[in-house]
Amino acid sequence: MKLARFEFNFFGVNTYVAWCSDTHEAAIIDPGMMSAAEQQRLDEYIRSNDLKITHLLNTHLHIDHALGNGYISDRYSVDTEAHTADAGLGVSIAEQAAMFHLPIATPAPVTISTPLSDNDRITLGNEYFDVIHIPGHTQGSVAFYNPTDGFLMSGDALFHESIGRTDLPGGNHTQLLTSINTRLLTLPPQTIVYPGHGPETNVEHETKYNPWLKKH
Repeated sequence: MKLARFEFNFFGVNTYVAWCSDTHEAAIIDPGMMSAAEQQRLDEYIRSNDLKITHLLNTHLHIDHALGNGYISDRYSVDTEAHTADAGLGVSIAEQAAMFHLPIATPAPVTISTPLSDNDRITLGNEYFDVIHIPGHTQGSVAFYNPTDGFLMSGDALFHESIGRTDLPGGNHTQLLTSINTRLLTLPPQTIVYPGHGPETNVEHETKYNPWLKKH
């Protein structure tokens, strides 16, 4: 599976485009575009690689990861796929924008059209992701795992030597630690972790060096 990363909006969200090199079917994961320029950057990548967008995936529905959902849905005729435990966050996108004092027009609610559950499989041509439910950052947080190429989109659960905050709606610190330790750190050690913010890492490094996870 081919993968591209874009950093968008004030929060530095990692938006990913994952695609099958054989069929060019593609998924956009956590579209964080906040401006026309950011939308254009993403569109140009899609156009230059002749991609067919077949999935719009969200690891969770905090506003920074969903600012571009409406644009992607309208432009590429795909609907939001996310865990239903985050449905309330999607409905409250405007309230989230106000909470962070974002200088943008009032965003439309994000409605989950295709609910995702633990162990679901998302197919992109000859490639796929498995869905791993990892509540704690939000109750509907999920990771997208590609065992064939050995990588994972962790959203805001696991970062390079850090973990997601749990002081926002839906957060639970103990639950997040449990999710990481039992659902993510049990993957093969060399599994690459592509987080929602910041640089990539891998399971082995986080097991050894992440200060939030030691002896928990």
